[in-house]
Amino acid sequence: MKTYGSKNIETLKQLIEEKNFIPNISVDCTIFGFHDNILKVLLLKYHDLDMWSLPGGFVFLDEDLREAADRVLYERTHLKGLFLEQFHTFGRLDRTQNNVHQTLINNKGLDIQKDHWILQRFITVGYCSLIDFSLANTFPDAFNETCAWFEVSKLPKMAFDHDRIIAEGLNHLRKNIDTQVAASNLLPEKFTMKDLQALYETILGEKFRRNNFQRKILSMNSLERLEKLYDGSANKAPFLYKFIKE
Repeated sequence: MKTYGSKNIETLKQLIEEKNFIPNISVDCTIFGFHDNILKVLLLKYHDLDMWSLPGGFVFLDEDLREAADRVLYERTHLKGLFLEQFHTFGRLDRTQNNVHQTLINNKGLDIQKDHWILQRFITVGYCSLIDFSLANTFPDAFNETCAWFEVSKLPKMAFDHDRIIAEGLNHLRKNIDTQVAASNLLPEKFTMKDLQALYETILGEKFRRNNFQRKILSMNSLERLEKLYDGSANKAPFLYKFIKE
């Protein structure tokens, strides 16, 4: 797999002189993280800039978009093997007006032509995933000083239109929560209905009546009911469940 990450590039100049990218197309990865009933998103902070961005990058001439998303995510964060789902294409005319690339180039003292490809308009394809952020070991690449998780309701100053990408990604996650939860391995192999309800409530940002939630989930026929969970307490022992693998 081709890379242009921290192991294979020393300066920004090497990147902007690359001739093998598709012009005007990029990919951005919105990685949502869940743990202890908190929903967060993974962001990167640029060197010398007081703003944050999603893990994103350019597409090589000889690779698929999905392959590019996998590669870029690994190069920027060292996360790999995630269930990445394409959710939206972002092409507003003004989406890159706060041009981070220009600022980075200026800060490095580089001189490039005004019509250089890296300064032109970019349409980006968004991918998203849902993981347990407590289990994710992330590492910033050569162009970023920090990887950090932020609560989706408490975002810092964002580069480009990445706040909109996050909002659209969250909307997609909520609309497709059943698929995302089943594919994310956020729960142990065996879990209670209470555990599953807490996960849904955190992602959707709303509360459910226990009976209504259980009825809805069981009607989907995606769970297998197992033995009861006896923990020695005086409370009624709940059933354990697991997802039915297709």
